[in-house]
Amino acid sequence: MSKHCRFCGASLTLSVVDLGATPLANSNLPDREAIAGEKSYPLHVMLCENCLLSQTTENIPAEDIFHDDYAYFSSFSSGWVEHARQYAEEMSKRFELDPSSLVMEIASNDGYLLQHFVTQGIPVLGVEPAGNCAEVATKKGVPTVTEFFNRKTAQELKVKGHQADLTVANNVLAHVPDISDFIAGFKIILKPDGVSTFEFPHLLNLINSVQFDTIYHEHYFYLSLFAVERILAKHDLRVFDVQTLPTHGGSLRVFACHKAASFQECPNLLDARQLEKNAKLNQVQGYEGFLLRVERVRDDFLKFLKKARADGKKIAGYGAAAKGNTFMNYCGVTASDISFVADKNPHKQGRLLPGVHAPIVSPGEIWKSKPDYIVIFPWNLAPEVASELDEIRQWGGQFVTAIPELRVF
Repeated sequence: MSKHCRFCGASLTLSVVDLGATPLANSNLPDREAIAGEKSYPLHVMLCENCLLSQTTENIPAEDIFHDDYAYFSSFSSGWVEHARQYAEEMSKRFELDPSSLVMEIASNDGYLLQHFVTQGIPVLGVEPAGNCAEVATKKGVPTVTEFFNRKTAQELKVKGHQADLTVANNVLAHVPDISDFIAGFKIILKPDGVSTFEFPHLLNLINSVQFDTIYHEHYFYLSLFAVERILAKHDLRVFDVQTLPTHGGSLRVFACHKAASFQECPNLLDARQLEKNAKLNQVQGYEGFLLRVERVRDDFLKFLKKARADGKKIAGYGAAAKGNTFMNYCGVTASDISFVADKNPHKQGRLLPGVHAPIVSPGEIWKSKPDYIVIFPWNLAPEVASELDEIRQWGGQFVTAIPELRVF
C-alpha cells in the first residue's frame, strides 16, 4: 500500500532514513513479564516531493502515545524550566501582556511554562491531553483543560469565552498526525492581533548534525521553516519573525499572526529563509546522503562498545530519554551492553527501557556501582548532566556522547 503525505495527500516516494522496526520511544516496560507483549513499528522517514514535508510513514494512534501515565514531565529539566521562564519574561515585555491578557499553551505538560506567567499576574489556560501531567499543572495553579487540541477543541474554547493574546506551542507541532486540523485551531483561538509562537527542532540541524535519534513514532514530522510557513498559510496565518534557539540540538521559534494583522516581517525571517535555501531544503537534493552519515555514527558507537567490553569496562547510561531509546534500538544495543540507565524522573525509575530492556534506576545507583563510562543519551543536555555528575572523576569515570560524532570526555 502506498504512503501519502499527511498534509497535501501526495504519494510518498523518497526515503530520507529507515531506522528499522522499534518500540515506541516512551513506552518503558513495567517489568520483565511485559517484554513478551512488546510491540515494534517501522520507523521510516520519507519526504513528500510535492510539499517538501518530512514525515514518518506509520500512523500510530495518538491515544497509544499520550495517555494518563505519559512518562515525560517537562519540569525534571532545570534548563528547560529556565528556558520557559526567560520566554515568559521576554514575551510579556514584547507584547505588553497584563492582567487583561490571556496566554494559552497547547500541550502544556505539567505547567512548566505557564507557571511563569501566573507569577506575573497574567491569566493562563493550558490544554494538555495527558491526564497525569494536567493534574500536576493544576496543583501548581495552572488551569488546564485535558484535551487534544484541534479545530473542534478551539471552537469549544472560543464558545466558552477563551481567546488568546498569545498562544504557545513548544515541541508539539511534530506530534500531531493531522497537522492541518491542529493549525486550524490556532486561527480560531487567536485574537485578531494575537500572536502564536511555535518551537520545534529545526530539520536543518537534524540533517547537519546527524540527529537521527530525535526521530521517533510520536514525532510524525521533521520540520523546516519552509514547510511550516506553507502549512500556516493554508489557514491564513503568516510568519513575521523567527528566533534560532540552542534547545533540543537547535530549534526554531516561529512567530505567527493572522494574515491581516499589523506585524511586519523581521530581518531574522529573511535570514532563516536564506539559510534553508542555501542548504537546499527547498529541493530534494538537500535530503540526499543522510542515511550513510547515520550508519557511520552507529558503527563508531558499536566499535566503542566492543572495545570497552573487551577491556572489561562497565558502561552505564544517563537519561532514559526517547532519543536514547531510538538510538539504542537502531544500534541493536541490549542490557548486556549497558548495565543500567539513570534518570531523575521517579515515574521512569524501576521500569525497563523499551527494546533494550536495561533497568532505569535513580542517579544514586551511579555512586554505588561506579561505572567507567556514562553514555549521556540526551546529548543536548550534556553540559548540564556532566556538571551534575562531576564527582565521577573521583574514580576515573568518563562521559560519552555519540552524536554528531563519538566523544569521550
